[in-house]
Amino acid sequence: MVATGDKEFVPMSFDVVIKNGRYFDGTGGPSAVRNVGIRGGHVAAVTEEPIEGAEEIDASGQWVLPGLIDIHTHYDIELLDAPGLAESLRHGVTTIVVGSCSISTVHVDGVDAGDLFGRVEAIPRDHVIATIERHKDWSNAEEYVRAVEARPLGPNVTAFIGHSDMRTAVMGLDRATTKRDQPTRSELARMERWLVEALDAGFIGLSSQQLLFDRLDGDVCRSRTLPSTYVKRREMRRLTRLVRRRGRVLQSGPDIQHPGRVAAQLARSIGGLRRPLKMSLLAAADAKSNPIGYLILSSAARIVNKLGGDFRWQHLPVPFEVYGDGIDLVIFEELGAGAAALHLRDEVERNELMRDEQYRRRFRREYDNRFAIGAWHRDFFDADIVSCPDPSVIGKTFGQIGLDRGLHPVDAFLDLVLEHGRALRWRTVISNHRPKVLKRLAVDPGVQVGFSDAGAHLRNMAFYNSGLCLLRHVHQSAAAGAEFMTVEHAVHRLTGELADWYSLDAGHLRVGDRADVAVIDPAHLDESLSAYAEECVEHYGGLSRMVNRNDDTVTAVLVGGRTVFRNGLPTDLVGTVRTGSFLRAGRKIAAPPVASMAASGG
Repeated sequence: MVATGDKEFVPMSFDVVIKNGRYFDGTGGPSAVRNVGIRGGHVAAVTEEPIEGAEEIDASGQWVLPGLIDIHTHYDIELLDAPGLAESLRHGVTTIVVGSCSISTVHVDGVDAGDLFGRVEAIPRDHVIATIERHKDWSNAEEYVRAVEARPLGPNVTAFIGHSDMRTAVMGLDRATTKRDQPTRSELARMERWLVEALDAGFIGLSSQQLLFDRLDGDVCRSRTLPSTYVKRREMRRLTRLVRRRGRVLQSGPDIQHPGRVAAQLARSIGGLRRPLKMSLLAAADAKSNPIGYLILSSAARIVNKLGGDFRWQHLPVPFEVYGDGIDLVIFEELGAGAAALHLRDEVERNELMRDEQYRRRFRREYDNRFAIGAWHRDFFDADIVSCPDPSVIGKTFGQIGLDRGLHPVDAFLDLVLEHGRALRWRTVISNHRPKVLKRLAVDPGVQVGFSDAGAHLRNMAFYNSGLCLLRHVHQSAAAGAEFMTVEHAVHRLTGELADWYSLDAGHLRVGDRADVAVIDPAHLDESLSAYAEECVEHYGGLSRMVNRNDDTVTAVLVGGRTVFRNGLPTDLVGTVRTGSFLRAGRKIAAPPVASMAASGG
C-alpha cells in the first residue's frame, strides 16, 4: 500500500516528487508544507517524510496546488490544430471546457463552423473552415471524444454540446436563424437524440445563447444572431428536461436587454418537485455601464438558490480590459450603428458608411443613450489610444481628441478609424474596475470563478492567467493586512469547487487523485501578470494575438503526472505527447499510460 499520510509513510521511489512546497488539496482545508509523490499519473503520497523520485521538483517557498480549471473557453478550433494549448498550460490551467456559448464542432461542417465562430469569437473564418475540413472524421459525440483523445492533448478537456451546433446541423443555418422557421417534430427529436448521445459520452451539459449581439459571419446569414437565440419555449423545455434528468449543466448567456426574459431564464433552475436544473450564466461583472448591476445579479442568484435552484453566475476575477483595432471590437455589436459597420467586410464600403452624416447621427444618438442596457459603458473619454501611425494621438482618449478638434467623441473616433484603419489600436476597461467589488464577487457563493474566453477574441483580450490574478489579489490583500479570503479558499474556488459542481475528475490533489498540478511562486504574484504581450499563432497564418507572460510565477505544471512546463518553458511533451484526457462527467478518468502517450504523439 502506498503511503497516505505522515504516520503510515513507507519509503519508496516515485515517478515525480514535488518537495517542500506549501500543499493545497483543493478542498479548502488547511495547507501545510508537504512532499507529494506521484506514480502512474496519480498522487500516491502526501507526507512530511523525505521521499525520492525519478524526477524531483524543489518547491521550497512555493505553493503546490491542483491544476486550475477554466470553465469557459473557445479552444474548439485550436485544440484540433495545436492541441498542446500551451497558452493555458503555462499559467497552471490543466483542465479546459470547450463548446461554450451554444457553439461546438460536434455536428456542423466547416463552412457552418466558420460562420458560427468567425465573427462571434473573432477567430479567422477561413482558418476555422480549413481546420474543420482537414480534421473532422467524427459524426457524433462519442466519436468526437475519441478524435480529441487521438491528438496530443496538453491539458484535460471536457465539453458542452452546443445548441447552435445541433440546430444548424439539423435545420441548416438559414432556417435555424429565422423566426418563421422552427424545427419539425423529427428535427427536434434528432436534437434530443444528439443531446442524449453527448450526455452518454460524458459531456458536461448543453450550452445555449440568448445574447442578441453575437453575430454570424459568412455571406448567406451574415449579421443574424446565433441559432440558439431563435429557439422557442417548447424546444428549450424539451432539451433542458434531458439535462435536468441527468444532473448536468445548462450554460447560457442571458438576453440582458430584456430583464423579464432573464428572470424567466433564472427561474428555470428551480426544481420544486423536480430535480433542480444546474445552470451557469454569463456573467457576474461590475459593469461601468451599470454600477449597481452586480448587486442585482448577486441577489437574483441568492433568491433562485433559496427557492430550490442550483444556479451560478460565471465571473472573470480581473478588470475586463479590451483592445480594439479600429472599429473591429465585439462591443460595437451592441449598437445598431456598430453592427452595421461590422456587417460590411469590404473596407471601401465600410469607410463610405462611416463618412455618411446620416450614419454618424445614428451612431451619436445610440452612443448618447445612457438608458440603453449593455456591457459597454459608451464613454470615449474612457478609451485611450495605445498605438497609431500618428504619434500625436497616442496616450490620448477619443474624448480628449474630440475636445481638441471641436468634435463629438463619436466623430473623433470615426475620423481616426477612417484615417488609420486597423492600425489604430486602443483600449478600455468595461467592467470589474473596482477592487472592493471584485472582492465581494470572489467570495459570493452564487458566482463561479474561472472563465477566460481563451482561444477567442485573439486581438482583443487575454485572460489566460485570470486564476493567477485572483491568487495575486488574495495574497497581496493578506500581506497588506486586509484579507478578504484565505489562499485555501481561493484555491478551492479555482479548482475543487468547479470540479465538484461540473462532476469532473479534477480539481483535487489528495492521494488517489489525478496528478494535475501547478507549482506557483507567490513572490512573483506581481504586476507581471498584468503586462501586455503578443505572440504569433502559426496555425492562424501568423496572426499576432494577445497573450499573458509571467514565466517566473508558475515554476512547474504537471498533467496526468507528467511535467509539461518548467520555469516558463514547455517541455518536449507539449504538442507531441498526450498528457491530458477528455474528462467525462461523473466518471473517474485514468491518466494516459506512458506507452499509449508515446504512440499517440507522432
